[in-house]
Amino acid sequence: MSGPLRKRLGDLLIDAGLITKEQLETTLKSKNRDQKLGDALVQNGYITEQQLITALEQQLGIPHIHLYRQAIDKNLSKLIPVDMAKQRDIVPFKREGQTLYVAMADPMDLYTVEELRLLTGYQIEPAIAAREDIQWAIRQIYGLDDSVEELLTQIPTTDRVAVTDRNDNTSAIAKLVNQILMNAIEQRASDVHIDPHESSIAIRYRIDGVLNTVRTLPKNMQNILTARMKIISNLNITESRLPQDGRVKLELQGKAVDLRVSTLPTIFGEKIVVRILDLHNTLQSPQQIGFSDQNLKTFLGFIEKPNGIVLITGPTGSGKTATLYAALNHLNTEKVNIITIEDPVEYQLEGINQIQVNPNVGLTFANGLRAILRQDPNIIMVGEIRDSETAEIAVRASLTGHLVLSTIHTNDAVSTITRLIDMGIEPFLIASSLTGVIAQRLVRRVCLHCGAFEPATAREKEIFASRGLEIDRVFRGKGCRRCNMTGYRGRTAIHEILTVDDEARKLIMNNAPTQAIRKYFEAQNMAFLIDDGLMKVKESVTTTEEILRVVAGTSI
Repeated sequence: MSGPLRKRLGDLLIDAGLITKEQLETTLKSKNRDQKLGDALVQNGYITEQQLITALEQQLGIPHIHLYRQAIDKNLSKLIPVDMAKQRDIVPFKREGQTLYVAMADPMDLYTVEELRLLTGYQIEPAIAAREDIQWAIRQIYGLDDSVEELLTQIPTTDRVAVTDRNDNTSAIAKLVNQILMNAIEQRASDVHIDPHESSIAIRYRIDGVLNTVRTLPKNMQNILTARMKIISNLNITESRLPQDGRVKLELQGKAVDLRVSTLPTIFGEKIVVRILDLHNTLQSPQQIGFSDQNLKTFLGFIEKPNGIVLITGPTGSGKTATLYAALNHLNTEKVNIITIEDPVEYQLEGINQIQVNPNVGLTFANGLRAILRQDPNIIMVGEIRDSETAEIAVRASLTGHLVLSTIHTNDAVSTITRLIDMGIEPFLIASSLTGVIAQRLVRRVCLHCGAFEPATAREKEIFASRGLEIDRVFRGKGCRRCNMTGYRGRTAIHEILTVDDEARKLIMNNAPTQAIRKYFEAQNMAFLIDDGLMKVKESVTTTEEILRVVAGTSI
């Protein structure tokens, strides 16, 4: 095994046709010093974790193990310290004679293999496993998790000690809150909802955009649970009549977590929503957002212009902010001055000046935007255009040599023009300043672990035919542990991109109705949301049902 293991991972992946030399060189230059190459390639979106595992399995002859299908001997935890297992992403899963079988996220880590041999006295036989599977198995065999049921029996209803010390992680209520948050992170939830009802408390996770109730707690837990959440978020525990917002960075089982916490008084008590801010999922490049090749080329053309206004539209939770951050990442160099005004600032970006809106002291989008224009900016990002004053300043800023990026709430790209006119912006200003509009939605990806091809239904063929497309088979998930039996895992974006050309400018300046503008772009073969979505169905990324769920009422 030592022979093929000497071949470098980058060369293996190039030989397998999974990445190019250019992608390898780009990743090697941009990755952190301590980051492993495979992790960096997955993070950059050049390969998936499954592709990495498959390539290593085929090229190195090391088996791929599905740990959740294994009956793991918990006595093996005595052979490898838990800290080492967590730090190196390794877990022992079987012992036969003098051979210890160890699942590794990086089976090419020969130093760890040799260290394990010296530490345990066994011959080490590595297997490849997904990092998520390894972390799950570590918790199983080392007994790191107390069950929620067990914790509930330990919490007295008058436990006041736990809610007075923010750094307490040993009391039962602290462990319960940590467990709820850790479970959410492991299931890739973006939000945790703690909903008070008349006789119970519902814990719900939003996973891939869909809310699921994961647990119901007894009503007598409400006050202590609410107090604990407020304490760790630095909120006022004595105030229950007004909404509150807080932000906190926690370390849960060695993992740093950034949370945004919001409370809202309801008739049955305070509802709490925790937004889990995942930097790796948000700070992406435009290539990772989900653009088709043509849409990516158009988008990069928009944001690489020295001036003009580029708008991203869609409902709440459609990934608009992530796309804005991706654009800023692409444009962020020391040669340009980038200033943003946001509400709230969700992620801190190195090298970019970010302003937090604060209406209590008069710092609104409009006032902040005026101040930004006196700071010699090249690129301005406005978190959201909410009113006519902000819209007018943003438009005029784009006409005076600035590139302005922002979001606006409309159902599709074409209606954005009407929305700006409704805000009181003169049509000639819109025609002169608007470079393009990107409408975006997020759709769930089919789970690669349980997905399988099946013939397209008659209804699906009919839907595709109505858009001038054909389809014979579709890719659907059956449901497995990795996707919580939903058949979907992860999300990607679908887009429609409106480019304001000379003819479109004439229509806008003549105050043409929305239907006339839409007919013009249809004649130009513009791909609407439904078209981009159906192409992703053809590419086995998502399902027809998911596209119809997300775009119904927009472009069909």
